[in-house]
Amino acid sequence: MSTAVPDAPSPLEQIIRRDRLTTLLGLAAMTLLAWLYLVKEAASMQSMAMDARMHAAMGMADMHAWGVADWLALFVMWAVMMAAMMLPSAAPVILLVLAAYRRRGDRRARASSAAFIGGYLLAWTTFSGVAAAVQVGLHRTALLTPGMASGSARLAGAILLMAGVYQWLPVKNMCLTHCQSPLGFITRYWRDGAVGGLTMGVRHGLFCVGCCWALMSLLFVVGVMNLIWVAAIAAFVLVEKLAPRRAPVARLAGVLLIIWGTYVLVRPVAG
Repeated sequence: MSTAVPDAPSPLEQIIRRDRLTTLLGLAAMTLLAWLYLVKEAASMQSMAMDARMHAAMGMADMHAWGVADWLALFVMWAVMMAAMMLPSAAPVILLVLAAYRRRGDRRARASSAAFIGGYLLAWTTFSGVAAAVQVGLHRTALLTPGMASGSARLAGAILLMAGVYQWLPVKNMCLTHCQSPLGFITRYWRDGAVGGLTMGVRHGLFCVGCCWALMSLLFVVGVMNLIWVAAIAAFVLVEKLAPRRAPVARLAGVLLIIWGTYVLVRPVAG
């Protein structure tokens, strides 16, 4: 009996496999470095929060009003955090874009794919600037604790309800559909070259922001640098994107958030 020998991959497929491996290692390295930064920042901010609590216990108010420098530091923190949370879930579409550039004969496939990644992160970096500004505003109105979590039951409950309701809205479903179907996204919005890669990356990033911004707002409830919750939200985003399109993952999470938010709002009255 003769055993069929599978055909060897073509040179193009070998290049694509090599590129995929290189890209995955690069994304893994970027994600790891981002998480190491977050661990360091979390330790530093925990120390600062303890100092603030000690000052409060001694009757010494925190007279430091956050300004532009504080916003810039928070902006960097949010941008790195978004990269740590979102790059793993963006990996499938990034690999698909790279393979598509190779198959279309783009001589600068890697550069075009890198531009796609840059555009994707640019969308989340813009979100980070807004999130940092919101955090500064909440700090100035004394609505955040030293641990950067909500100090107001009304604020926490409102954020939870908002995030829960958003999980049910058509705009959430539309954005999630684009994130769940990278092939459909590429087919509809394909652009050649590095500029095209950047444009596609920004567009895909905006769909992801539209899908996940309300989930990211939960960090204002549980603590902006609560790394357990940061990891939990990142894991849920990954599950949400990889789940079958008809799976009720997003809506189930919405129900749980609405219940949680209602409990947070009612609890002070019941007490």
